[in-house]
Amino acid sequence: MKRLAGLSALALVISSTSGCGWLWGEDGYFRDRGSDYLEAHPTAAMQLPPDVSTSKRLDPLLPIPRNVADSSVKGEYEVPRPLPLQASAEASDYSLQKSGESRWVLAQHAPAEVWPVARQFFEDNGFRIAEERPQTGEFNTTWQRFDELSASMAKRLASSAASSDNEARVRVRIEPGVQRNTSEVYVTSVERPAGSTAQVDFPARSGSGIDAALTDELLASMTRSAEKGGSVSLLAARDFDAPTRVTLEEDGSGNPVLNVGADLDRAWSSVGRALEQGDWRIEDINRSLGLYYINLAEKAEQRDQEPGFLSKLFGNAPTKEEREARAERYQVRLSKVGDSVQVTVEKNINTVAPADVARRVLTLIQDNLG
Repeated sequence: MKRLAGLSALALVISSTSGCGWLWGEDGYFRDRGSDYLEAHPTAAMQLPPDVSTSKRLDPLLPIPRNVADSSVKGEYEVPRPLPLQASAEASDYSLQKSGESRWVLAQHAPAEVWPVARQFFEDNGFRIAEERPQTGEFNTTWQRFDELSASMAKRLASSAASSDNEARVRVRIEPGVQRNTSEVYVTSVERPAGSTAQVDFPARSGSGIDAALTDELLASMTRSAEKGGSVSLLAARDFDAPTRVTLEEDGSGNPVLNVGADLDRAWSSVGRALEQGDWRIEDINRSLGLYYINLAEKAEQRDQEPGFLSKLFGNAPTKEEREARAERYQVRLSKVGDSVQVTVEKNINTVAPADVARRVLTLIQDNLG
């Protein structure tokens, strides 16, 4: 019945738009009036009766510009093509953020994508990586004199250091940003006299001259790379926040539980990407509660696959009521437990999901985390 109604509506639309010159066209009722103003001409000025006196000048409220009503301008006006959008610094993938003496780089990319770019910058400038922990988004360089670095970097840091005869060590930390798929890159350094073996710990916050210089240079390098269409190492990105251990177990009640060996920020990021690869739709997220809301009855949302006009007309696209009737909504919860994170699946806050559903979801997450 729905298809018959759709066909009838389509036939009515087609019949009403063919052969009806009185509706459309230059002389039709619904003709284009966009160029009518080109034919407008001023009328005679308003004349007041002789017995009416006023000191206020009567000027036209809507005067017609002299260069519009031109006899040489006839026909339909062609709208010019819009100029291409120009990229601005405000829309850059990378920007500098400041708070007091601290400064950091804000990247419009997930931490996994920023990790290899930041690491490559330091290697290209002569820094030697001493240790790296992709699971926590950190890497440290060894103690080095400034003359061991690239010429431009050595000159830049020597002028910003407490002493040009010192040696320095750098720590880079990449954290998930406040908004999803953004990152914050922090650079912290320590100095000591060249040749010294003293143990110097990294400060809690950046703020030295070397920190500021390195952050500025890192920002400039990332921006140039983005403007040139620099690519991201997908292999390095995959290993960035990969948990150290992922095990699928059961709790005391026999409910499936996924244990992820990572801090909560890294687990949130990696589990989110694993869920996006599933054959379901993520309908909402709540970072403060550690919840992903998924609907197993709907496919992953494809923005470029909108239902067409005929699909809607003939009833192929499900209605909102039909989608609600078939919905299978669950929530994936991340909870910090000791040094790891537990991932569970719930029907709602008071009810756990059926064991088969939970195992299906958690198994896919585990596979995609590997």
